[in-house]
Amino acid sequence: MRAVIVRTFGGPEVLEIAELPVPDPGPGQLRIRVTAATVNPVDLHTRSGGLTAAGLLPAREVIGIGWDVAGVVDAIGPEPASGTGFAVGDAVIGLSDRLDVPLGAQADFVVLDAVAVARAPRSITAQQAATIPLNALTAAQSLDLLALGPGQSVLVTGAAGAVGGFAVELAKARGLRVVATAGAADAESVRSLGAEFFVPLGARLGEAVRALVPGGVDGAVDAAVLGAEALDAVRNRGAFAAVVGGAEPVGLRGIRVANTWIRADAAQLADLVHLVDTGALTPRVADILPLARVADAHKRLAEGGVRGRIVLVP
Repeated sequence: MRAVIVRTFGGPEVLEIAELPVPDPGPGQLRIRVTAATVNPVDLHTRSGGLTAAGLLPAREVIGIGWDVAGVVDAIGPEPASGTGFAVGDAVIGLSDRLDVPLGAQADFVVLDAVAVARAPRSITAQQAATIPLNALTAAQSLDLLALGPGQSVLVTGAAGAVGGFAVELAKARGLRVVATAGAADAESVRSLGAEFFVPLGARLGEAVRALVPGGVDGAVDAAVLGAEALDAVRNRGAFAAVVGGAEPVGLRGIRVANTWIRADAAQLADLVHLVDTGALTPRVADILPLARVADAHKRLAEGGVRGRIVLVP
């Protein structure tokens, strides 16, 4: 089978589509025949060696690429007493949340723990479904860290991006008042996701947000990695979720700052699938490319301005 791997760090040219043995699932695991897999910023940092330099990923001879997957259960490993809850032929989505793996989701087949997998949405295509796991779970778990209640306010930076767009919709679904920031050209689309207020990039963020929400917002999801600039929009003793490790600002003014260290969570993923099927969550596909064009996908993502996710199909 084919799989995207790197044997050395560097630019998109180091990405290799290798022929590897089809993996076998172990106890409590599923083998998924991949229908679609997305390209995310973490893939670029894995490929470039950034994660290894940061001490998050040991240097290995072979490193697999890809976190998000949509596909069909192809085989089930020896089951523990509780079973996996899945059957061969089930359409599923899942998250490969371990960095130190020789095989990622960008492949013909991938093996995941059943606790990282949920049944796929019924209302959308597999290509759309593949955009859900990493980005929607990041948005949901960031909001969980803020621990805000209905009627409270939240700032979402990078609201036109994949994580930010999901964060706006999920915050709206939780009854939060959303202040969103993105490029001026994205104002209409961001408002359509449920933002009550919009602040264009280039504005002095703290002052602009406080003019809309006196005293500052109760919390912030910093999907655009604005750091201290976004923190300035948060009220004293508010909460701040940083989605990139090492990019979090100092928690001035008693603000509780936390990193969102994403984790696979089948139950939460199933809840997100339900929101998709009820129309409360909107997957966005920027483009669909064959697996062989993975290097092109990396180049486009690195250039910026991608709305939604680029999806690879084996």
